[in-house]
Amino acid sequence: MPGTSTTAATGSLALAVTWEARRGEADAVADILRRMASAVRQKEPGVLRFEPHRSPADDHVFFLYELFVDQAAFEAHQQTEHFKSLVVEQGLPKLARRERTPFTPLAAA
Repeated sequence: MPGTSTTAATGSLALAVTWEARRGEADAVADILRRMASAVRQKEPGVLRFEPHRSPADDHVFFLYELFVDQAAFEAHQQTEHFKSLVVEQGLPKLARRERTPFTPLAAA
């Protein structure tokens, strides 16, 4: 995935996502997010960034930064087999909390 500042200017939809794993599920959630990131990188050109992070203060809390080329890329992302399997079927049942906040990236000056 591109890592330059110009990448952010080409995306039109960013998501800040927080997942909190149920007690005893944190390592399984971390594994799901690693597999999801790999699948997104290999199969979704419309996703410019899919970066999962784990809190050093609470290993049950995860933050994801997602950047999509446009709304259509986000919608296509949600229809992929890996999203349906890893996120919907495997990930969500292991969560105590999920929050998604959309953002529009600011263009570079």
